[in-house]
Amino acid sequence: MQWTEWLSLFIRWFHVIAGVAWIGASFYFVWLDNNLRTPPDWKKDKGIKGDLWAVHGGGFYEIGKYQYGPEVIPPTLHWFKWEAYTTWLSGFALLTLMYYFGASAYLIDPNVMPLEPATAVIMGLGFIFGGLALYELACHSPLAKSPWLFALFFMALLTLGSWLATSWFSGRGAYMHIGALIGTIMAGNVFFNIIPSQKKMVAAVENKQDIDPAWGAGAKLRSVHNNYLTLPLLFIMISNHYPMTYQHPQNWLVLILISVVSAWIRHFFNLRHQGIFRPSVLVTGMLGMLLIAGWISWPKSKALTDVTRVEQPETPLSESQKAVLNLVETHCTRCHSATPTDDIFVVAPMGLHLDKWAQIEQFAPRIYARTVQSKDMPLLNKTGMTEEERQVIADWYQSR
Repeated sequence: MQWTEWLSLFIRWFHVIAGVAWIGASFYFVWLDNNLRTPPDWKKDKGIKGDLWAVHGGGFYEIGKYQYGPEVIPPTLHWFKWEAYTTWLSGFALLTLMYYFGASAYLIDPNVMPLEPATAVIMGLGFIFGGLALYELACHSPLAKSPWLFALFFMALLTLGSWLATSWFSGRGAYMHIGALIGTIMAGNVFFNIIPSQKKMVAAVENKQDIDPAWGAGAKLRSVHNNYLTLPLLFIMISNHYPMTYQHPQNWLVLILISVVSAWIRHFFNLRHQGIFRPSVLVTGMLGMLLIAGWISWPKSKALTDVTRVEQPETPLSESQKAVLNLVETHCTRCHSATPTDDIFVVAPMGLHLDKWAQIEQFAPRIYARTVQSKDMPLLNKTGMTEEERQVIADWYQSR
């Protein structure tokens, strides 16, 4: 079990590094394009349509964007594509490792929809690549000619996708699949449109041919799409630490509202880079986030018992299973329950419920990994689990 934890750590680490590089490049080039100014006449005579001066790292930088291209393509021409590709590849590897090989623990929630692991994996892959196909069809339709109409379509697509995913998978698994869909769309924008358009442009400049304006317009449009999708995607990447979002009864709506508001906040900065200062956009975005947080945190009218009891299974348990059942009830269900009684956690961490014996069996590898191998559960050992009790869990797990 531990080797999968290490593999997950290294893939996740690499995924974050690649993602930082990709997001940084995306933010920088949108900022750069929005901050280009009309150059002096001598630069215009050289074919430069916009320039920018910057100071960083102890020096001055002069940046120019050509209307057509340089007279000669330089021997070293930097392409920004591998940041996107490595982010997507590492993200898909992590999705496969955690949610497909571990489908029974992470992707499937019998209370949402009882699925066989293979069925859940097929549905997950169909969800991601089916959503990508719909997006690409829309980009090649008349919708793409109107930014606002396309934004409404895409919001409707994500809303439908969020509702479907949360109707099929666990809350956490659903959020990760929406994130995978968005990440696949963003990487697809680079692979299917931005880089091919740039290759056509470079070839045209090398051969002294005319550049089709549609190449640049299409590539820029996809870059703008990626820019607005970045903040929603970043939220999804960290959402697994905050089960009050993906475990909410209307978790699909929580995701959509946070995504829309975060994209709206991103709009403020995009306008600001163009010299348009609209504080109302930022203020309404912040108020939107506060309203969402207040709605999620509003006290629920439900009675909580002082002690959470683990539901007894219908079939008789062995002595070792009864011992584990008692240990889970003593040390785990204060936090990991549909109705936690812990003084800190009002929602089960990671969305992990251990109220039923079937759930204990379902999450047995995780229980073993955290109580026996890493020994970081119970949290801070606040319930005082002993080494002897950890050994009881180890013996039960190894005899399964």
